[in-house]
Amino acid sequence: MRHCLVLVAAVLLSLPAAAADRITGHMFATRSEVIAPTAMAATSHPLATQIALDILKAGGSAVDAAIAANAALGLMEPTGSGIGGDLFAIVWDPQTQRLHGYNGSGRSPRSLTREWFIENGHDAIPSHGPLPVTVPGAVDGWFALHDRFGRLPMRQVLAPTIRYAREGHPVHETIAHYWARSVPRLSAFPGFSAQFTIDGRAPRKGKLWRNPNLANTLETIARRGRDAFYKGEIAQRIGAFFAAHGGFLSAEDLAAHEGEWVDPVSTNYRGHDVWELPPNGQGIAALQILNLLEPYDLRSFGFGSVEHLHLFTEAKKLAFEDRARWYADPAFHPAPVERLVSKEYARERGALISMDRAARSVEAGNPALQQGDTIYLATADTSGMMVSLIQSNYRGMGSGMAPDGLGFILQDRGEQFVLRADHPNTYAPGKRPFHTIIPGFITRDGKPWVSFGVMGGAMQPQGHAQIVINLVDFDMNLQEAGDAPRIHHDGSTEPAGQALAMNDGGVLELESGFRPEVIRELMRKGHVVRSADGPFGGYQAIARDHENGVWIGASESRKDGHAAGW
Repeated sequence: MRHCLVLVAAVLLSLPAAAADRITGHMFATRSEVIAPTAMAATSHPLATQIALDILKAGGSAVDAAIAANAALGLMEPTGSGIGGDLFAIVWDPQTQRLHGYNGSGRSPRSLTREWFIENGHDAIPSHGPLPVTVPGAVDGWFALHDRFGRLPMRQVLAPTIRYAREGHPVHETIAHYWARSVPRLSAFPGFSAQFTIDGRAPRKGKLWRNPNLANTLETIARRGRDAFYKGEIAQRIGAFFAAHGGFLSAEDLAAHEGEWVDPVSTNYRGHDVWELPPNGQGIAALQILNLLEPYDLRSFGFGSVEHLHLFTEAKKLAFEDRARWYADPAFHPAPVERLVSKEYARERGALISMDRAARSVEAGNPALQQGDTIYLATADTSGMMVSLIQSNYRGMGSGMAPDGLGFILQDRGEQFVLRADHPNTYAPGKRPFHTIIPGFITRDGKPWVSFGVMGGAMQPQGHAQIVINLVDFDMNLQEAGDAPRIHHDGSTEPAGQALAMNDGGVLELESGFRPEVIRELMRKGHVVRSADGPFGGYQAIARDHENGVWIGASESRKDGHAAGW
């Protein structure tokens, strides 16, 4: 019976993703690429994109535009972002001709211990409420990026969002959908219903939404700077709120917060340098997947072929076992990053891939022995600066804990900690949890090419690798690379929580657009294939066309997104 249901799902999955008779020849693209001579912005909300463009037209840098758009998304898309969450970014600096990375993730409360969880009957950290809350790093990230690369005053950068927060903006369709899903599970938490519902309900599509509390908070930050959030009245109010509601996050935790400039890590995939940030994020899993696939001629197999889907899934399984074993806060558990992303290590691990059968279980490698919902946006400016930025509250709207009168929800990223003492991601005071959000970047011959990201939990490194493959192996344009049907493998061993190791091969979820005969052959190889509703991520990208001197933008057809330039 199970196989019959899977086969029905396979037939449904075979429906075409887009018309094959488009005159451009790009059968998967839902729209043309956006092309502009001066600057470009791509975000998951049309109004946020317009705000970014306004900042660019006013003389702002790509970083100014990214901060302005991120602030807007915290207001307009609170289902995936906000100043109660963390931030990661990669910036191409045309002055130094190099990439700069920023890890804006926050740490666990210093007064909360692993022993407290165990003594109080917890075998895992709760998903919502006060206990999974960690220090929010987004505002610190804004100011760190702005101090180095900003041109306009922060007051001007945040002014558009403050205005929309007071005057209102219409809620878009996808956001309204996720907001409505969040309200039932978060309404019981302090401050949520009063600040994020209308008479106890989520705002419907097209409804004007106002958040005057957030407007006041952003005005304070704009006037008084970073320390207004981490050391001033806002920090005191956050600390008092959690003390009153059974939490541990304190004003002292906020005051101690520091983000970190980091060097991005890369691998070369068929002449293209693909860049990610090192752990505590999961970005290098995308590099490991690409290294494992590079020996295979995916171009000759063709997009959507049995070989393409099978090899990708098997490479993902191997990379994700290392992800579960090695990725953690390097201050507590340094990962052998250089070895993990090396070609030699990929050759060793790649020997485990069978072309004939799907692996039911794999073990993490031992590189040390060899070595001695979320938002994504991209911006680019007239100087050639490019920004790849991702920001999240985790689990959509985060913990549900919304401090009175401040207009934002705190993240629940601490759920990613583990309570086993021997685990790399075991809980410890003042520790950064494993992070899913990752910005991506591609360079060619030392020049910037594509700033991109694919938001969405464990889909992110899978999505990053698929975008690179679509661009490089299958010659898709920037829009088509994001709109082509995606692969999502679920069931690998996780780096967080109490999940058991994969022992059944997991489940291969395929988006609409793959042929039924391909799906049947995958099943013969031992893959369990099923349809799924929405785990395939959200994509934005900007590319530099050096030959023509223009910018190219693309936006996700699965979200409310918008790319625009001038």
